[in-house]
Amino acid sequence: MNSRTFIFAHRGASGDAPENTMAAFRLAMEQGADGIELDIQMTRDRELVVIHDETLDRTTNGHGLVAHHTSAEIIRLDASHSFTTYKGEPVPLLTEVLELLAPTNLQLNIELKNGIILYEGMEEKAIALVKKYGMEDRVIFSSFNHYSLVKLAGLAPEIERAILYHEGLYEPWNYAATVQANGLHPIYLSVYPEIVEGTHHAGMKIRPYTVNAEKDLRRMIALGVDAVITNYPALMKSILEERA
Repeated sequence: MNSRTFIFAHRGASGDAPENTMAAFRLAMEQGADGIELDIQMTRDRELVVIHDETLDRTTNGHGLVAHHTSAEIIRLDASHSFTTYKGEPVPLLTEVLELLAPTNLQLNIELKNGIILYEGMEEKAIALVKKYGMEDRVIFSSFNHYSLVKLAGLAPEIERAILYHEGLYEPWNYAATVQANGLHPIYLSVYPEIVEGTHHAGMKIRPYTVNAEKDLRRMIALGVDAVITNYPALMKSILEERA
């Protein structure tokens, strides 16, 4: 396992920049993140765009379902939402993020948002793009839709897959194995010493989300999790440097 806890920027440095935008991803890199976590939805013309919600309304000046709009329509929207200094920041395509990260050594956690709308062909499209940029060994696919993880395992077993889950599961590493996943991304409130120990004993990695408060970041580091998924990579970096 890792000699230290890695920093995964949740939707980029989303505490300091608009979530799931190139600005947030670049800022995360500047703040010392080891990896980026992002969400993908599929457009009407079957392109993968980086946005958390199935609808455009919360994070952009658009309205309605992502699935009802073309990628050309969506990338023209303003995704700055409450961050007025980033006015005009667009919704990125997944290809843009892969282009940004491919020359680096950063990891990328791609969360497939296919639990509400079952986007046909999303897994195939995501795998093809990851392979196009040669990032198979630095990508982790995750989803709350565990049927999707099974499908990903069949299509690209070499790319890591992690179960996302909200509640406390009993021996979650055993459940993960049943859906052919090899990583755990639990809500941080359900992470305790025996969970970390069991996960590592099973040869899997555990990356809790979304860990933002300093006391919770310190607890996760002390537990020896492999990474934390946080909106504040700079805070996490400062804690790690202090401990070192």
